[in-house]
This record gives sequence, structure tokens and C-alpha cells, in this order.
Amino acid sequence: MNYPSTYIDYLIEFHTTRDYFECHELLEEYWKEHPQDGLGKLWVMCIQVAVGQYHERRENRRGANRMYQSALAALQQETSERIGLDPTQLAVMLKQRIEACEKQAAYEDMLLPFLDKELLELCKKEAAARGLSWGQESASVPDFIIHRHTLRDRSDVIAARQAALKAKARDRK
Repeated sequence: MNYPSTYIDYLIEFHTTRDYFECHELLEEYWKEHPQDGLGKLWVMCIQVAVGQYHERRENRRGANRMYQSALAALQQETSERIGLDPTQLAVMLKQRIEACEKQAAYEDMLLPFLDKELLELCKKEAAARGLSWGQESASVPDFIIHRHTLRDRSDVIAARQAALKAKARDRK
């Protein structure tokens, strides 16, 4: 199957840099730009897995648990075989992460279960070409990646929210 380059980038980030925030950004943008590709539920599921890993690594187990449960529910509606992942193994992994969150167990990086071995080899080859190590552990990930969402500039979002609140207050008068 011919996979979108953005999905390849997602898989590489997920398994090398462990920049789960970037994984979310990559696939969310692609998903929104390609609503007719028929894979929207799967892209959202992948986003949720990355966000679950992001939250769990930051010890936000409640947020991680919600994301993993949502990803599992999406996986039960749509088969991940269409994007080269093993649905049975992925479901088992998500259930394990849900249980780990509920038990307050230590965080573990996930390695997504590839069904399409050609996709896996393509990702590993591309990662190596970029100088990245496949399967890198989060222990070597810098703090600015682990806490990335807290460091981004959100001034435009805050300004837009304040403007909307002022407009709403004016409309009430």
C-alpha cells in the first residue's frame, strides 16, 4: 500500500525522537487536510495513541487513560490493517497501557505493532537516513520535548479567546 508521507513521518517520530506532541501535530494537520481519504478514524486513533504516550510519560495517567481508551474504541470500529498496523496486537498493547495507568505503573514507550513489514523497513531506513535511532527510549529524550506543550507560544490563542469573551460581553448588553 502507498502510505502518506506524513504518516511515515509520524511513525518515525513516534519510534525515534519520541516527540509525541509532534506526532499529534503531523497527523492532525494531515487528517484535517484530507477528510475524504476514508482513514479519518484511524488517523485520530494514531493521534490518540501519541497523546496517550505524551500524557503518560508526563505522569498524567488520567489523561493518558482517556486517550488510550478512545484509541481502543476507534480501533474496534475500524481496522488498523488499512494503515499497516496489527489490530490484534495494538488492542492488546492499548489494554496493557490502560491497566498500567490504572495501577499507577511506570511509563513504558510503545513500539507500534507493524503488520506491513515493508512499511516497517521503509520507516527504519528513512529514520537511519535522517540519523535517528529506531526504538530510542524516552530516557534519552530532552525535557523540552517531554513538556513541549507547556513551552509553546499560545499568545495568539489567548488573544483570540479574550477577544471572543469581550465580543460576547458586548452582545449581552
